[in-house]
Amino acid sequence: MPEKLALVFPGQGSQYVGMGLDLYEQYPEARAIYEKADHVLGLPLSGLCFEGPESDLNDTINTQVAVLCTSLATLNAMGGMEQVSGTCLVAGHSLGEYTALVAAGAISFADALRLVRERGRLMKEAGERRPGGMAAVLGLPSETVSEACDRARRETGTMIQVANHNLPDQIVISGEHQGLRRAAEILKEKGARRVITLAVSIASHSPLMESAAEGLKHTLSEVKLTRASIPVVGNVTARPLTEAREIAQELVQQLVSPVQWVSSVGFMLEEGVRTFVEIGPKDVLSKLIKRMAGEAQALSVSDAVAVEAWRVGGAPGQEDAGET
Repeated sequence: MPEKLALVFPGQGSQYVGMGLDLYEQYPEARAIYEKADHVLGLPLSGLCFEGPESDLNDTINTQVAVLCTSLATLNAMGGMEQVSGTCLVAGHSLGEYTALVAAGAISFADALRLVRERGRLMKEAGERRPGGMAAVLGLPSETVSEACDRARRETGTMIQVANHNLPDQIVISGEHQGLRRAAEILKEKGARRVITLAVSIASHSPLMESAAEGLKHTLSEVKLTRASIPVVGNVTARPLTEAREIAQELVQQLVSPVQWVSSVGFMLEEGVRTFVEIGPKDVLSKLIKRMAGEAQALSVSDAVAVEAWRVGGAPGQEDAGET
């Protein structure tokens, strides 16, 4: 019997100049995704992915559509969802949730491009209106990190909260700069192994993104969402989403709420998933999953070499995966 699979898709931060170029050159299915993205957006997104410059690729308004496009180009090169037999759940980290929704048939690629482009614009604008940042905290449990954020918020009168539960002992915090600095001091006092300021200019997954959430709610009213053919494990709830209404609510709430990645992976394991396949640039999520779920296998399909291996053999437990 084929194993139960979950497909997971990376978010912002996995981008790099040159991503997807080998896929574009070797697989017409991937090339078609980039060409459609260039047409829909009216800008040379493919060139930005392949050639940069890095500063433009790392601009939030561009990064999000670039990662979405590259992840879906990778999936297409693998043969699309019909070639990933045994998939019972899909999920994505932050932005990656949009890729998961396309894979699950809940939104078209063209609509996802427009929606994600607007999401990036709204987030950038919110960051300019209410500046902030993010930091990764290593070596402390989430409860301790949350307590430190609460204390820093009281002492400084600024917004600071947990943004991502990536691992039980790897938590990302997000908020205004003064609150971040004070939280870092408190966390170091409490024994954090490291507190690393991230190279971002916005405070994602925090109330500083409220204006972006309001704007996204309006944009979502103009986009057609349909019932997902495969349940999408939501970032906010860590539970499966299928209906259009609950998906729309999730996407709005996601901007101001923590990403519950630890709980999301835990839920998928409870549902019997034993193989996770990360599809898209780099291998951030598969590395996280390996550290959380020793009994499960986490694979990364991020370039033409990995795609070809998939097309030849597929994932362990998959019978004839990738054959035509």
